[in-house]
Amino acid sequence: MNVKLSPSLMCANIEGLSNTLKIFEQNNVEYLHIDVMDGVFVPNLQFGTDYIKQLRRLSHIPLDIHLMIERPEDKLDWFDFHEGEYVSVHVESTRHLQRTLQRIKDKGAKPMAALNPATPLSALDWVWGDIDGVLIMTVNPGYSGQTLVPQTLQKIAECKARAIAADRADIETEVDGNVSPENAVKMAAAGANIYVLGSSCLFRKELTIDDALRTFRQTLRSL
Repeated sequence: MNVKLSPSLMCANIEGLSNTLKIFEQNNVEYLHIDVMDGVFVPNLQFGTDYIKQLRRLSHIPLDIHLMIERPEDKLDWFDFHEGEYVSVHVESTRHLQRTLQRIKDKGAKPMAALNPATPLSALDWVWGDIDGVLIMTVNPGYSGQTLVPQTLQKIAECKARAIAADRADIETEVDGNVSPENAVKMAAAGANIYVLGSSCLFRKELTIDDALRTFRQTLRSL
């Protein structure tokens, strides 16, 4: 199984961020998940463009940028996307999904379509050729520490089946929300391969980040 980890920096302690990033690098973490929130699309505010620029100077790990903002097509020029980075836009946030995905690709990044728990997979029917991945929200976006929406496990499996039917078996399937080791086993069985790790797995008082990363990888590699 091609397991890829994308720790959510929304959940990281800012005071020890440099040390945390070093631990991620030592453990060959594949991506850093960056939540960009505008207080409109979701009821919260998070990382801006300057934070992202500074983060790139602190770590060589590619970014996994999750745009939870209204009308992302009007704001893409605010960001200096880099080659190899994933950029997710919510299908619910734009009237011009295909155009927005294409603009991300034109900037050198890899576009993903993100879906809230209640958004049907049919929203992807005409953009399979425009995306490099699907980000399936397994909680309603905006805050950490939420409980898994159980229906999303079936949604992961159906998304994978639809991708294969569209001749896009190569597409990444990312999951975000209550990705605990226990839930991740079910997500992996459904077809997920990129895991956004937050307060339910990585940033916990009873485990060091180093131990949590190793335990998570070992759990999924044993499947």
